[in-house]
Amino acid sequence: MRDQFGRSIEYLRISVTDRCNFRCVYCMPAEGLQWLPKEEILSYEEITAVVRQLAPLGLRRLRITGGEPTIRPDIARLIAMLKAVPGIEDIALSTNGAKLPAMARELREAGLDRVNISADSLRPDRIVAIARRDLKFEPVKAFEAALDAGLEPVKVNVVVMRGVNDDEVEDFARLTQALPIHVRFIELMPVGEMAHLTDAHIVPSDELLRRVATIAPLEAASGPAKGNGPAKYYRLQGAAGTVGVITPMTHTYCGDCNRVRLTADGRLRTCLYGDHEVNLREPLRAGLGLEPLFVQALAEKPKEHNLLQLKVGGLKALSQVGG
Repeated sequence: MRDQFGRSIEYLRISVTDRCNFRCVYCMPAEGLQWLPKEEILSYEEITAVVRQLAPLGLRRLRITGGEPTIRPDIARLIAMLKAVPGIEDIALSTNGAKLPAMARELREAGLDRVNISADSLRPDRIVAIARRDLKFEPVKAFEAALDAGLEPVKVNVVVMRGVNDDEVEDFARLTQALPIHVRFIELMPVGEMAHLTDAHIVPSDELLRRVATIAPLEAASGPAKGNGPAKYYRLQGAAGTVGVITPMTHTYCGDCNRVRLTADGRLRTCLYGDHEVNLREPLRAGLGLEPLFVQALAEKPKEHNLLQLKVGGLKALSQVGG
């Protein structure tokens, strides 16, 4: 599976819901969005059917996203179904972590390989302010639950916002000295209705790394053995884990893009910030084969995103496509 620019596509991010139990300031409006009607959302059987048709073409890695995927009932059943598809080698989950302490072991037993946890603060009051919900979320407990369940590598995604949480960069980095986790600092992406978070809130990755290096000597690292993403990793001297940076605003990484996205309502989105989509739900429900549609979609996959021009393919919020 290669697109028109020769990039190998073996990674599918699957959004299972557009809903979330948080309302993070950079991800979703405080009032939420107009939710998809239930009948438009793919069933677990339909999601599995899509993966079963794409796996023979070279699909190998999956990521379950949302919204927040753990709020969709019986998500472990979907993971077990996908794990049984021949050719699928790796299944990851992106979550806000709020339900992870209670679910980590069940998810692991269902076949989940690893997890990415979004955590933008370690301070209880600030967590509530950023998430605009008080679910008593304790990030370190979520990290430890994932480690205890064997959902490794455990990656922690921190969206850094100047004047909001950038004073916690060093605190997150210090966690990697004791815990074998991989903290990734992500440059803020002002999208759609979240565009009130402007360039002034973006903290460039170069600045982040300079600040982390004040804790201890910092050296380039190979990063986790399993991974599909564009992060560049570093290790504080003697640390159990690593620190990474993801740089959509200051250093684009489209040339190495290896992914496409399946939205909760069955649209194949070939670029997070593009406007190119292919409806797979209707052909799937009509009993048609998806291979020609997928091949055509890859032939039309854009060379790079338009985020720097703030063109985001009609997205109102990142939560619509699971990031």
